[in-house]
Amino acid sequence: MSKAGRSLDTESRQRLEAAIGYSFVQKERLDRALTHASARDAKGSNYERLEFLGDRVLGLCVAELLFQTFKDATEGELSVRLNQLVSAESCAVVADGLSLHLYIRTGADVKKLTGKSMLNVRADVVESLIAGIYLDGGLEAARGFILRHWGARASRVDGARRDAKTELQEWAHAKFGVTPNYRIDERSGPDHDPRFTVTVDIAGIAPETGVDRSKRAAEQVAATKMLEREGIWKAAPAD
Repeated sequence: MSKAGRSLDTESRQRLEAAIGYSFVQKERLDRALTHASARDAKGSNYERLEFLGDRVLGLCVAELLFQTFKDATEGELSVRLNQLVSAESCAVVADGLSLHLYIRTGADVKKLTGKSMLNVRADVVESLIAGIYLDGGLEAARGFILRHWGARASRVDGARRDAKTELQEWAHAKFGVTPNYRIDERSGPDHDPRFTVTVDIAGIAPETGVDRSKRAAEQVAATKMLEREGIWKAAPAD
């Protein structure tokens, strides 16, 4: 997280715009997209309204991408794919790929948050960034950013999967009559970049472990690994 200065310095802005693949005409739009409401000088110039707009632009562009890519998919399959691609977890992955956490302006109270709370902040900033690009360069500019960062994910073999924890719970109930148990084994890393190690246990079979930047995401990783190991899901190819 950056200090709550009024705007990015020239070097930081150029580095971030290069990573984004878009150079802002009105530079204040990028500053606003990176400003959390807790920043001392944020007042009304934070990303909350941009987040609202960016969420809709992201949904439209991803829905269009899926509609064109999966011409024989049912409405149900398209909905599952869409929900996964625009989820907070997916947006946070994009944020991490761009190292947005280095540029987000927050107050001290937010900097102390960890786990799902910080995941949501990173996801919100991606949506606000999309809105900033949309307002600055139009729909084509926003679509270009979205296609660069969501295009490959949209065609993954696991894109139409349900929520892994839900799938594992239903399978465990049907096969063993039990509910999977999740436990946190370890939390490591700094507050702004934590790592959670979570193990899922089901009586009668070997456990599985997942590691990710939030407790929920690590649980999903562990559940996915167990579903793939037990042959319930086909293993997704590595990126």
